[in-house]
Amino acid sequence: MLEIGKMNTLKVNRLVEFGAFLAGDETYEEILLPQRYMPKGCQPGDDVRVFVYFDSEDRIIATTETPLAMVGEFALLRVAQTTGVGAFLSWGLSKDVLVPFREQNERMRKGQSYLVYLYFDEQSHRIVASSRLDRYLDKEPARYKPGEKVDLIVRHRTELGYHVIINNRHRGFIFKEDVFQSLKYGQPVTGYIKRLRDDGKIDVLLQKQGYEKVDVLSKKILKALLDHDGFLPLTDKSAPQEISAWFKVSKKTFKKAVGALYKRRAIEIKKNGIMLTKGAEKEER
Repeated sequence: MLEIGKMNTLKVNRLVEFGAFLAGDETYEEILLPQRYMPKGCQPGDDVRVFVYFDSEDRIIATTETPLAMVGEFALLRVAQTTGVGAFLSWGLSKDVLVPFREQNERMRKGQSYLVYLYFDEQSHRIVASSRLDRYLDKEPARYKPGEKVDLIVRHRTELGYHVIINNRHRGFIFKEDVFQSLKYGQPVTGYIKRLRDDGKIDVLLQKQGYEKVDVLSKKILKALLDHDGFLPLTDKSAPQEISAWFKVSKKTFKKAVGALYKRRAIEIKKNGIMLTKGAEKEER
């Protein structure tokens, strides 16, 4: 079945002077792929990977270009222009995507960027966007597992931390004490499920928990030592901010990784920092 506003693999039915017609479905029998988007050597019977949407005259059309966001996704997009019907956002295609006034959480301004959700409007038969995000987040209980890797989009900051969107579906929260890197509005980042609360809320982290996290950090510390002549001016007395600036982790996690490296005799602990041992240096190089 054809998916409007998403990538589809479609078969080339026939070639014409201005492009190729692709096989559609019961609703849209054929979809035009303009000549400028046709793959080199394209022939009838070939399968092509295309994004399907509507052109400036609301005709269904295909392109081999990939937009910045697709239907069912959240993304930070910039306002290209405002009109009497709403705001038009740049999303990487020749035709901008509309945010009707009714779908604007606040009146949008040209040149500003907003976090929006893209969906197919069944009434107008158009792909539109909305900054009223809550209505498009899943209200069903989530089924994530602690430690599960997820995709996050930063929504907004509070005194306690950051509200995020998990896997384009659920609300999540990162407490500020678990943040060791700069985060910006609309930024996509990788995260990990910390816990699912009894009230349905979800806490997430930006780094893995447990031994696996420490092991990854240990490798980063060894690489940093190699890159800095075998010495780093960091100790268990270093300020948390200093450790975060180097490795974007908490002081507690850093101390665990240093302890693991010391037990492996990969480093020596000095008063003013940590030093790579000769044996470890040869092994790492």
